[in-house]
Amino acid sequence: MKNLLIAAAVGSVIIFMWQFLSWAPLGIHESQMAHTDKQDAVLQALADSGLEEGAYFLPRLPASASNDEMQAFNDEMTGKPWARVHYHKSFNSSMGLNMFRGWLISFVSVFLLSWVLSKMAGLSMQTAIISALSVGLIGWMTVTYQESIWFETNSLPQLLDVFVQWGLTGAWLGWFLPSRINS
Repeated sequence: MKNLLIAAAVGSVIIFMWQFLSWAPLGIHESQMAHTDKQDAVLQALADSGLEEGAYFLPRLPASASNDEMQAFNDEMTGKPWARVHYHKSFNSSMGLNMFRGWLISFVSVFLLSWVLSKMAGLSMQTAIISALSVGLIGWMTVTYQESIWFETNSLPQLLDVFVQWGLTGAWLGWFLPSRINS
């Protein structure tokens, strides 16, 4: 158990540090947070609308709409503008809890991968790296990429994150775990 905790602690720092580099100084995710000089007007319109905090897809019919109403709506809206909005009434620049939660998710993820790897007889560096990349790619394909298909977003920055953070983590686990579980 101690070795799995050490593996997860170091692996989670690798992932956490890559995420920091990716989102901040390297700017890999800039395309997903574009600036508009119309932001004040958009935010004011949202605030004035009385919109509750939440995630919205615009335009959208209420869930109670009939199939006929949905078909007519889809026909009417085809070719017109649409948007996804994540609305919050108050900006909060305190990142402490979010950073802790991000690290904790990384820790749990690497711990689970380490546990799976520890069950493999004859674990090698190659198997650890391929397994780590597989875990990252499965997550990316079934969540991030699926979302990008339906909402026409750019998921390539997260794909780069997968290869770097899980590749490095796999290399760490491939170096650290074999001598501790194969003996």
